[in-house]
Amino acid sequence: MKHVPVLLRETMEWLRPVAGGVYVDGNLGLGGHAGAILAASGPDGRVIGFDWDEEALAAARQNLRGYGDRLITFGRNFTALPESLAELGIPAVDGILLDLGVSSLQLDQPERGFSFRNGGPLDMRMDTRQGETAADLLNQASVEDLADIFYNFGEERQARRIAAAVVEFRRQAPLVSTDQLATLVERAIPRKFHPRDIHVATKVFQALRIAVNHELDNLVRVLEVGASLLKEDGRFCVISFHSLEDRLVKRAFLAAPRLRVLTRKPIRPTEEECRENSRSRSARLRVSEGLAA
Repeated sequence: MKHVPVLLRETMEWLRPVAGGVYVDGNLGLGGHAGAILAASGPDGRVIGFDWDEEALAAARQNLRGYGDRLITFGRNFTALPESLAELGIPAVDGILLDLGVSSLQLDQPERGFSFRNGGPLDMRMDTRQGETAADLLNQASVEDLADIFYNFGEERQARRIAAAVVEFRRQAPLVSTDQLATLVERAIPRKFHPRDIHVATKVFQALRIAVNHELDNLVRVLEVGASLLKEDGRFCVISFHSLEDRLVKRAFLAAPRLRVLTRKPIRPTEEECRENSRSRSARLRVSEGLAA
């Protein structure tokens, strides 16, 4: 399975993995970043990887099996970082990396429901073991709540129009598939308001994914505790993919008394990377450094 980690060179330059170091990969995905960290921190550096997607976790373990017990994995959301490190008897780490993007594994599987490009069920759960699906949310939430989700989590200006269209549609039959939703959004938004550079349903799908997985709440939680788990001079690297995430990271880094911001502006992918991996286009990396307690 082909996987291209975003901003890999830049992330490695800023994270600075060294032999013997202990690093956290909060979004293990298929293991692209973790593999690079393990290679650079050999022969005895360790990576503690988190992913609440069981399928991604299994794939990462397989991809990184050559590193043996230098890779420690948890099938949990990264908000479980403090208790997980406590279980391992590790008080602080040399670096933390969060890659907040949806993995290729999730996007490319229609049955996961993350993408409008292929028809599939409206699921969108990162952890398929628990929680409501996107279909549950769309078919049960009020028009006001749906409009708030589309606007607050997708920054969709036509949020109320789309919410009204969803409620009207479900009076006849429930929304169950990604192509149903994409078509509904396309028809609900007047042609003159269709964006030129992205699919018209992109923001709605983003908003639903964030809502279903409580992504922004989880990000705030890990940003609040991350600084306290970094060694002095340890690096905290976060790759975000939209302005909502980036603003939270920027504010948290600036507000944390035990962090020094190292990137005044976010680091963006090169033109070459964008050409080779179109999914990197919206990526931005921010980095801070741990200070003495």
